[in-house]
Amino acid sequence: MACNNIDLPSSRREFLSKAGAGFGAVALSALSGENFISAAPNPVASKIPHQLGKAKNVIFLFMEGGPSHLDLFDPKPLLNKLAGQSLPDSFERPVTAMGEVNSALLESKRKWAQHGESGLWISDWLPNHSKIADEMCVIRSCVSDGINHAGGVCQMNTGSVFGGRPSLGSWISYGLGTENESLPGFVVIKDTNSMVVNGTRCWGSGFMPAIHQGVLFESGNEPISNLSNPKNVTDARQKGKLDFLNQLNQKHIGGRESNTDLDARIRSYEMAFKMQAEAPEAIDLESEPQHIKDLYGLGDKETETYGRQCLMARRLVERGVRFIQLYHGAGSKWDSHSKMETNHSRLCNNVDIPITGLIQDLKQRGLLDETLIIWGGEFGRTPMSEKGDGRDHNPTGFTMWMAGGGVKGGQIIGSTDELGLFAVEDRMHVHDIHATTMSLLGMDHTDVVYMHKGRPERIDLNEGHVNSKLVKGA
Repeated sequence: MACNNIDLPSSRREFLSKAGAGFGAVALSALSGENFISAAPNPVASKIPHQLGKAKNVIFLFMEGGPSHLDLFDPKPLLNKLAGQSLPDSFERPVTAMGEVNSALLESKRKWAQHGESGLWISDWLPNHSKIADEMCVIRSCVSDGINHAGGVCQMNTGSVFGGRPSLGSWISYGLGTENESLPGFVVIKDTNSMVVNGTRCWGSGFMPAIHQGVLFESGNEPISNLSNPKNVTDARQKGKLDFLNQLNQKHIGGRESNTDLDARIRSYEMAFKMQAEAPEAIDLESEPQHIKDLYGLGDKETETYGRQCLMARRLVERGVRFIQLYHGAGSKWDSHSKMETNHSRLCNNVDIPITGLIQDLKQRGLLDETLIIWGGEFGRTPMSEKGDGRDHNPTGFTMWMAGGGVKGGQIIGSTDELGLFAVEDRMHVHDIHATTMSLLGMDHTDVVYMHKGRPERIDLNEGHVNSKLVKGA
């Protein structure tokens, strides 16, 4: 696979300014087959041939705030045996967000059972996950550098604890392009009106063209505002208005081609018109048969919100949307410094049926093999208690899982120590998770390069490695 480190010009003017007289690039155009001169390249076209992995789309189920791996997917008998005692001297002392290093160990009150032919361990907080155990690849050895929510959420989305870099969805949009130019290639949906930590930077395009940023759909019955024409405005009149607006925009952008925000705004008007034709049908959940609504938990106030998000994700995947990120607990609701039993019981109840329904629905439609599902938050929780009934942040060893998209399900990868504090086997840093995700999508992450101010940039900050144990048939 050829390295994609050619910084493509966005216009003929930019091409000539970068190429001098331009004769060298004429030869490049002939050799590569790309028409660099006659027109600007389409920024949403695929840059990297899709040839290695099976996945074509991603649905990232982001549990914001940090779900407790110790109470969901990583049982630790020693934790309950030592509950009420301090962390033994034989264990390394971590740096914790709230400084609760010497507080007593907090028992896990969960009941655990093995499920599926694989015998995957899942707690009673997620009873319906037993139905999808053989599809899940549970990674117990995840590691992040973000000790707080701002850094953790930022790194899980962009690879860096500092804001300003492109998000994972933007890199995938840049590398693979979009299959449907009438819908955004990267969609984000939140479960509440609260904003995700770091706001829109979580799905921003950073130094990439703004066309690759995520588009926020609202939760509820009207995900896209102003989708319909105003009263008494026909499609022909609306198109005429947008055509005239486009003429003004094209005149304005002349000489300002380096401003990707302007280009993205122009393209957003074009997409908005296309979406008026296609999006109403795409987001019409009421057209689904009742048994599908029931599968996702629609009609139950506890599961309605996330069920609608998951069902929407399936409909968007069917229509070629490349990357969909579903935030649950927006505003760090999974953060359980106290009252963990109450907090996690409620949140797990919100997502258990919808997530299970999503995977079952994708599988029965033949879409699971080409749709990569990622579940997780920005970090896990500590075995030490906080405020007597909660847990602190733990980025040094936590759990995520993947399913579909060429992932080998029904297995556990990696492990944490006996108290679930540090990853000790098959350690997977966020950079490795991103690199492996790209690989499952058919891309060598070392080839998906964007030239920024003369520097070759990658999603993994040049540090990620693919874990082939996740890949089916590897």
